[in-house]
Amino acid sequence: MEATRPFDFANLHFKGEGGTLIPLLQKVQTEEGYISKERIEEIHRKTGVPLSHIFGVATFYAQFRLRPVGRNIIKVCHGTACHVAGANAISASLKDILQIGDGETTPDRAFTVETVSCLGCCSLAPVIMVNKDTHGNLAPADLRKALAPYRSGKA
Repeated sequence: MEATRPFDFANLHFKGEGGTLIPLLQKVQTEEGYISKERIEEIHRKTGVPLSHIFGVATFYAQFRLRPVGRNIIKVCHGTACHVAGANAISASLKDILQIGDGETTPDRAFTVETVSCLGCCSLAPVIMVNKDTHGNLAPADLRKALAPYRSGKA
């Protein structure tokens, strides 16, 4: 496991102030990609906010991650149109290709897969989004080609 470097609290004046926990958690996540147990403990020590409260906020909001994620986030739409058009087959194929399930990250941290309720691209069903790129009208056989640029870093 990597040693974590101390978080820079220098420009943050949060001790004793209400309403600052979420921006602080957002800052940690932006800088490190997720919020580690060590950072939660450090936030507690530096701000005095109870550990249970920090953990409660970090787990309540979907924007926060408590585990490292991949460099490329694959969102698989499972809304009604995508479900009818084959989203389950897309998810199964991704699982076969990447050897990870929903919410998991590849060991090399290249990809994280997430199932989402709707990406708002119903006319392109079934759809995945890799980072900010939308890939629609997919068949399971299309996935290797769609993921190739992200593997090589050319996307």
